[in-house]
Amino acid sequence: MNPNIHTISFPGRLAMSDDEFFEFCQANRQLDFERDKYGNIIIMSPNSSLNSRRHSILQNSLFQWNEDNQGKGVVFDASAGFTLPDTSVRSPDVAWVVKEKWNKLTNKEKSAFAPIVPEFIMEVMSPSDTLKDLQDKMGHWIENGVQLGWLIDPENEKAYIYTSEGITRIAESFDTQLDGAPMLPGFTFDLSLLRDQ
Repeated sequence: MNPNIHTISFPGRLAMSDDEFFEFCQANRQLDFERDKYGNIIIMSPNSSLNSRRHSILQNSLFQWNEDNQGKGVVFDASAGFTLPDTSVRSPDVAWVVKEKWNKLTNKEKSAFAPIVPEFIMEVMSPSDTLKDLQDKMGHWIENGVQLGWLIDPENEKAYIYTSEGITRIAESFDTQLDGAPMLPGFTFDLSLLRDQ
């Protein structure tokens, strides 16, 4: 269990509604929160500067690909929360949602934790994360409908590629590129860009 992640459990009758949880998060912006499917609140410590930089590199690469492809989707950073079909609220480090699906949401839905499942997400391990915790989280994403996910482990220079079948490939070195096809045709990412510099 990750000592930097804490969970607060609520008896069923005290669990927060979607609106209450959103208001709670807005009132405590100095912390990062998620909610599991049982209504428990997950409190996470702020990200390190190094990992924040890695998120930015990944996000910028995905954003540029999206722009080059007529903006077929919408790119989100680590501060975006999504309400998933099992009622959990999760925040990936980087996410991509098909634009047509995003445009079907109301402004109210977009202004809270949008009830939508990203097609593609990326998670980056920090030194305080455990591989098991993040693999469980990736499995949760896939179970809720994410079609492609990358779990990147900079310390060990590995990347785990997830599809609906679970882990379908492991990149054993950062001397390689990840390929987003067929979900994101033409999107590739050079993992060496995430090495400490």
